[in-house]
Amino acid sequence: MASSHSREQFDIAIVGGGPSGRIAALALAQQGLSCVLIAPTLDQQDCRTTALWQKSIDLLRDIGVWPAIEGNAEALKKMRMIDSTGRLFRAPEVVFDCSELGLEEFGFNILNSELNVFLEKACAAQPSLEMIADTVETAEFGDEQAILFTSGGMIISTSLAVAADGRKSTLREAAGIKVKSWSYPQVAVVLNLEHRLPHQQISTEFHTSTGPFTLVPLPGRQSSLVCVETAEGAAKLLAMTDEELETELERRAHSILGSFKLASKPQSFPLAGLTATSLVGPRLALVGETAHVFPPIGAQGLNLSMRDIRDLTTIVAAARHSHADIGSRPLLSSYEKKRFSDIRSRTNAVDVLNRSLLTEFLPVQAVRSAGMYLTGKLGPLRRILMREGLAPGTAFQLHR
Repeated sequence: MASSHSREQFDIAIVGGGPSGRIAALALAQQGLSCVLIAPTLDQQDCRTTALWQKSIDLLRDIGVWPAIEGNAEALKKMRMIDSTGRLFRAPEVVFDCSELGLEEFGFNILNSELNVFLEKACAAQPSLEMIADTVETAEFGDEQAILFTSGGMIISTSLAVAADGRKSTLREAAGIKVKSWSYPQVAVVLNLEHRLPHQQISTEFHTSTGPFTLVPLPGRQSSLVCVETAEGAAKLLAMTDEELETELERRAHSILGSFKLASKPQSFPLAGLTATSLVGPRLALVGETAHVFPPIGAQGLNLSMRDIRDLTTIVAAARHSHADIGSRPLLSSYEKKRFSDIRSRTNAVDVLNRSLLTEFLPVQAVRSAGMYLTGKLGPLRRILMREGLAPGTAFQLHR
């Protein structure tokens, strides 16, 4: 690491220590460019998990980290959706099976803490990537360079800055990029469970009147849980003893996995949404939760971020091979144009699905139930939804 108050020059500076920042750093550093990742020390207390779909796994394979990760992840072969709202209009159970698409699995689920460890090791071993354990305090963006000032006194000059520093992004704010943000009357209670019965690699999502109650397989007889509740309901769950919470969660899961035992302490996160009004600024590109945030429904969050990274990397690689300026306005404009429709469609879809669970308006409940019924009965519709959920834009492509 360079000394305090030193100044260094890089082709690309990536800011942010979550999975998005580290994956972006690896992908960009492998294009033959000098890169620096500025990120604080890893938080090993995060018990949340991430479900990675096939396109995201393809990117992890491309950057050489998937073989190390795969042994700690659990395959997801079926996704089951159950209406547990107890309302007048209730949808029948729907099962999405990867074999309908000719796949071995939809994807894999892994603990965020383990994913981050693998990514950190890969970053440390990447020759063209320097890692600085620091945070960016402020930044200046000009026509020729972005200049980042770290809390430790370093000054980083770069042709392109990539902001992966989360929903409260310092880089986004320094660039003057506005956001549209909103909140939901919900809190996600997140924890991991051990259970008596095998999950059989089936992810189960109960739709309740307060939001999804989702069990996603982990290795062995363990699953991760995201229970979306009202603020009051979440507070009641968090106030329970371990034994009370285990019993209550088993009841809500209708004992489909038998008895529960907590495998991690519960955490809670208020649900909110955010979209940046622009994905780029002078010498700046936004990826991941710096650009978009929405509720944890359908495992869309990090998978959407991975598509940001893949598209940005593809555009930067093409610019490098043609000896073009990797931080030029035309290049960044092409990235923004490529990403906006995907981000907008995913954000809107998750928002509509979440709000449809909360509404007491009977016509909306009826439409939602009818949609679930048709999805369960019509194979072609079900396969379209599966393809579009895994990889946007592929729903109507021909498949064997």
